[in-house]
Amino acid sequence: MSQDISHELLPLTSRRRVFLLPVLLLVLAVAAGGIYSQYSTTAPDKKSGFGGGKRGHDDDTPPAVAIETVGQGDFPVYLNGLGTVTALRTVTVKPRVDGELIKVLFTEGQMVKEGDLLAEIDPRPFQVQLQQAEGQLMRDEALLKNARIDHERYLTLLEQDSISAQQTVTQEAQVKQYQGVVEMDKAQVNNAKLQLSYAKVTAPIPGRVGLRQIDQGNIVHANDTSGLVVITQLQPITVVFTLPEDKVQAVMQRWRTNESVSVEAYDRAGKVKLAEGKLLAFDNQIDSTTGTLKLKAQFDNNERSLFANQFVNIKMHLETLRAATLVSSAAIQHDTQGAFVYVVDPQLNVQVRRVTLGPTEADKAVVLGNLAANETVVVEGIDRLRDGGQVDIAQKDGQAVEASPESQAKPEGKSRKKDRRP
Repeated sequence: MSQDISHELLPLTSRRRVFLLPVLLLVLAVAAGGIYSQYSTTAPDKKSGFGGGKRGHDDDTPPAVAIETVGQGDFPVYLNGLGTVTALRTVTVKPRVDGELIKVLFTEGQMVKEGDLLAEIDPRPFQVQLQQAEGQLMRDEALLKNARIDHERYLTLLEQDSISAQQTVTQEAQVKQYQGVVEMDKAQVNNAKLQLSYAKVTAPIPGRVGLRQIDQGNIVHANDTSGLVVITQLQPITVVFTLPEDKVQAVMQRWRTNESVSVEAYDRAGKVKLAEGKLLAFDNQIDSTTGTLKLKAQFDNNERSLFANQFVNIKMHLETLRAATLVSSAAIQHDTQGAFVYVVDPQLNVQVRRVTLGPTEADKAVVLGNLAANETVVVEGIDRLRDGGQVDIAQKDGQAVEASPESQAKPEGKSRKKDRRP
């Protein structure tokens, strides 16, 4: 009978084990989560940077910041604009006479000078026309010469009273008639020579030759719309750009001094300088839709880095501020009352200082008032700063500041006020 009871109890024990196993796993998971949560709360934050402090430290730990010494120097003021490169002259070279294109003498993309031979049209028809005109001229010149001889003879006979005056007048008119015919013949000869010269197609301007529009062997006409090739003058070249209307008066004031206003052209990213030039002209009206004024600058383009219809960024040098107070743009903060900086004194105390800003360029800004050279301002770690608080200097003027021996000897979790000296 005991054997029967043991057989009945064995399935019950197995079922209990199956039930207790998930419960045990759940308890272990909850315990592991609690341990991880406690560790993550007490573990220090190794990634804390400027102004972040360290977790687990006292709340009065001074934030680590980077400071910079306020400088003084000359500051160039630029006006920026977006412009389009415009060629001084762009010419579509077309034939001026009809005929077969027998020679193409230019290479696509080459630089040419004014008067360089580009192509030739079959000159033989024009040579024949010239010969005809010259023959007509020779014949009429002979008739004129004969008429003049007769007129001189008639004048002699008139003096001898051997001929009527009417005949003399008639002969004089005949001479003038032939003179007119000869002049017309000379014009025909000149026209034939001109047509013959048009058989040679030359460059009307200096510049860069574009892609060929027609091949050798084709019949070309003076009324062809496409032409043979397009020439664009690249040296010098101009850029048309715009400025806001509130900047126009400052530019006009500089323009009235008759001093050359320098202009620099940069690529679309504004990083690579392409060319240097000077301001050339103003437009005569402000665009009412955009509130901008068009200006034109001219560049020698000796490096041939500017191309027609290219978009460029323009920096126009307006003036240079002498002995200006300069700070990094990262030190400038803004709120509803205006611009301010955090000034750090020798005792590492922080003061909020309201400042008046001037022009900015790249990562530098001009401070017009309420800040002096050689003062120090915070450029990194500003998030935890407050007026009257203290800071821990981690960097000064881009160089790391070593912690003092006293601060290194302090136990973890203590206040680190005045750990580092600028």
